Amino acid sequence: MYIWLPDTKGFDFLKLLTDKAKRGLRVRVVLDSYGSTGFSKEYVTMLKESGAEIFFFSRFWHRIHRKILVVDERVAFIGGVNFHEEARHWDDLAVKVKGKMVASIISSFAKVYSECGGKDPIILSRKKRVILNKTRTWLVEHFPINKKMRMKKIYVQNIGQAEKNLVLVTPYFAPKHWFIALLHQAVIRGVDVEVIVPKNTDNFMADRVARFFMYKLSLVGVKFYLEPQMNHAKVMIIDEKEGLVGSHNLDFLSFELNSEVGIFFKDIETIKKLCEIVSNWKKKSVLFEPALYHPKFIDYVLSPIISLFTKIF
Repeated sequence: MYIWLPDTKGFDFLKLLTDKAKRGLRVRVVLDSYGSTGFSKEYVTMLKESGAEIFFFSRFWHRIHRKILVVDERVAFIGGVNFHEEARHWDDLAVKVKGKMVASIISSFAKVYSECGGKDPIILSRKKRVILNKTRTWLVEHFPINKKMRMKKIYVQNIGQAEKNLVLVTPYFAPKHWFIALLHQAVIRGVDVEVIVPKNTDNFMADRVARFFMYKLSLVGVKFYLEPQMNHAKVMIIDEKEGLVGSHNLDFLSFELNSEVGIFFKDIETIKKLCEIVSNWKKKSVLFEPALYHPKFIDYVLSPIISLFTKIF
């Protein structure tokens, strides 16, 4: 988990896990040291004394930005959902996974668990890569720290093949130049490209950066929809036939530095449900008008800095 803060009202997830551990269940937790800075020593002690294990991932520049929950090795959840009070009031999305795909998710968790010093032999034995046929659904692992940049490959391949429409949902929008080019090329091919973003996020600086890129891409035909409520989901839908839900944002941090994970699927019913959810978000949103965008002094300061960062990383 990237962010876990035991401050949620009405639901004490920390107590639930410690109670389960005391009953003998194997509870293993990996948190990002930066994202979960507020997870105090007191909470760590509670988990350890209950019999649970907890590790913090800490690498210079690199973050564990993924959000994974696996229960009894039979069901798993993957998406954008963090565990803290503020996030309870956001629109967000997670995919519930059952069947053979769970083994792949456990394997992915085991890799991070091992990197953090985990010693549970049962989990470490699941570290081996699980070979599954890429039919309707598969796991997309993204480990920049190990030079495995698979998320970029998924976007390049599928946006490049889009024929009719492309829908993206992201809370933070600071794309690299190759991603900007992909969207521009899609528009030129006649693809209807729509991006849903929050009108205001939890980060003022991120909002200013997003407006800068939105303005540039709006001028070439990409449509941006501003949702009044914070939306933390990460979604891609191609031609209403294929979809991706994961932990990654459309920014250079997720593509170049953060470890991420997502589920890519072609299942008709799942795509239909995803389209319905995204359509409801779009109905609440307002179209971004580039003519009404008035750059402020901070934009002129931030824009060249962000552009430089997207070239460096």
